[in-house]
Amino acid sequence: MTVDDACGIVESFDPGNDGLARKSKELTLGLLRQTNAPFSREQFAPGHVTCTALVLHPNASKVLFMYHHRLQRWLLPGGHVEETDISLAAAAAREAAEETLVQIDGSRAARLVGIDVHGIPSRKAEPFHLHHDLIWCFRALTEDIAITDEAPRVLWAEEADWDRLGIADSIRNSIRRVYGS
Repeated sequence: MTVDDACGIVESFDPGNDGLARKSKELTLGLLRQTNAPFSREQFAPGHVTCTALVLHPNASKVLFMYHHRLQRWLLPGGHVEETDISLAAAAAREAAEETLVQIDGSRAARLVGIDVHGIPSRKAEPFHLHHDLIWCFRALTEDIAITDEAPRVLWAEEADWDRLGIADSIRNSIRRVYGS
């Protein structure tokens, strides 16, 4: 994955009338064009690219969520780009499988459905920094998921569950982009 490839992917993303995603797209393009190591988890000023998986249930209108052990809230699975990832979508799929043991349907192409730049609190040797998060859509092969050390709770949730789970607007908007509503 090159920076030019990533710029092309981000440039082609259409946020529609979602002002948060539009601003996140602009900030992510700036990061990609103006920093030396945008995929490195060691780049803290201003931050780095991360990838998230919006995984659709194989046969219901539900999305996979995990309770993030450190941030203490419900999120989509995702994380940092590794040097071994062949693409940004592959990074998101790998993270989802590691965190929830979901099986991604590899016969369907991944699609960028959201961009969200958000702050990550400082901890240990890491200062406060930004995650320029690319949200990729996949479909699961089965409904089987499991808890892991990184995800002490996992579940399939439908829109009626979002308020109870405290799902962020950026995630809601990405899901709505998938379903066209």
